Amino acid sequence: QASRLVALPYSSFDDDDDGDAAEQDPEVWNPDPTKPSPFSHCVRYLAFLWNLLFLLLGLLTLAVGVWGLLAKSPPPGEERGVPLGSDPMLFFVLVGLGASAVSLAGCLGAVRASPCLLRFFLGAMLTFGGLEVLGGLLLLLARRRLQDALQDLLLLCLLRYQEDPDLQFLVDEVQRSLQCCGLESYRDWESNPYFNCSAPGAQACGVPASCCRDPLENGSVPNVQCGFGGLGLGPAAAGAVLHTGGCGAALTAWLRGQAGAIAAGATALVLVEAVGALLALRVLRDV
Repeated sequence: QASRLVALPYSSFDDDDDGDAAEQDPEVWNPDPTKPSPFSHCVRYLAFLWNLLFLLLGLLTLAVGVWGLLAKSPPPGEERGVPLGSDPMLFFVLVGLGASAVSLAGCLGAVRASPCLLRFFLGAMLTFGGLEVLGGLLLLLARRRLQDALQDLLLLCLLRYQEDPDLQFLVDEVQRSLQCCGLESYRDWESNPYFNCSAPGAQACGVPASCCRDPLENGSVPNVQCGFGGLGLGPAAAGAVLHTGGCGAALTAWLRGQAGAIAAGATALVLVEAVGALLALRVLRDV
């Protein structure tokens, strides 16, 4: 009887039967993907809220920068007093745009579980973190050059004191808080074309009111003319009414005293970015 067994020929109906079985029971071939755990949902929502907070901060920074640029925009037909490329408010605009774009990618990537947006967010966080660490190392290695650059920046602020309201506010705050005047001494204001003794106007041969020892002069409103004629006084007479010491050395000493706080702030910023990157990495792994 074994010799009478004949092998049946191959038939395509066998494949059809297998296909029919797969169609009748699709779970055999296409099982449902693993559902995210409650912990994964919690991480996703936390990543969304984390990036939403920084999105709002970025939009606020952007709004401040745009407001500053619009407030200093000249009337139609007049030239802009400060070039747009050197306007300090442009820094706020660029920082706000960058922070908003990256945070928005993180928000949408966490909500929609988009691998593309999450990878973009992670790449941006790694880039920002690397640049911050590299900048910190350069500051430590080139402290002398940093001091020289700071001196040049202060001198530029003195020269453009009346031209840019932002620089004027910055110089006044530095001189008022550190009780100093000029770069090396109050005589540095002679390099300003408006305070030079040969310049026309009431400010000639004077210094800003932020150099005065007592700008209120026993009143309730600061006297903006308290520094008028200060450059025409001798060292002893000027020292009685003005802060004659320069701001270069005072600012350098202040920065050295705040080195610990600056390092702590930079470390906290890197840690915040690292937490956001870890949350995005966990969401990306669950996608």
